[in-house]
Amino acid sequence: MANVKLSAAELELVTNIPVILTKNRIIAAANTVLGEACSCYQILLQQAKDIPDAVKQISPKIYKGENYQGLPWVMLDYPRYFTRHDELAIRSYFWWGHYFSITLQLSGKFIQAYAHKLQQLPVAQPGWFLLTDEDKWQHVIDYNNAIPLADVALSTLMERPFIKVVRKIPLQQWADAPAFFQDAFEALMKNVLN
Repeated sequence: MANVKLSAAELELVTNIPVILTKNRIIAAANTVLGEACSCYQILLQQAKDIPDAVKQISPKIYKGENYQGLPWVMLDYPRYFTRHDELAIRSYFWWGHYFSITLQLSGKFIQAYAHKLQQLPVAQPGWFLLTDEDKWQHVIDYNNAIPLADVALSTLMERPFIKVVRKIPLQQWADAPAFFQDAFEALMKNVLN
């Protein structure tokens, strides 16, 4: 039989019901923020002329989990077109303790179609970064794996097997999250995916 002991701090936490109820309300609020963003995204995506119908026809999806590097998260994928070789996705993300972020992910034919327009993005809206991690499912944004998109040459983008460009805001700016997502999505639609 396992002898699992909790520290005094862990015992205090496990008996503190309001802590977990508050956490659940925060996750529900993050889900609401992304759900409202999704409603805006759907209108904007359907108006986009240069995005293939096959991409537009896939419904949005909100996922949530408890353990991305040990912490809860909520994510909206829309658009979300994934095949073996071609990807076009915009991922809106809440990560507990870290940030809200929005990421455009491209691979295959979508790199050819849109990479040349990416350099317009930081001019239109500052704060975009290229994620340089070799794992396309890595969602950590830090100084080890992100470089300002404005500093990236088109030839560098074209050589990559996939492209992830991202923008983020800290959770302390929670009240700004709806405008952040709408503005960033509109910038992607207007400057890259048009």
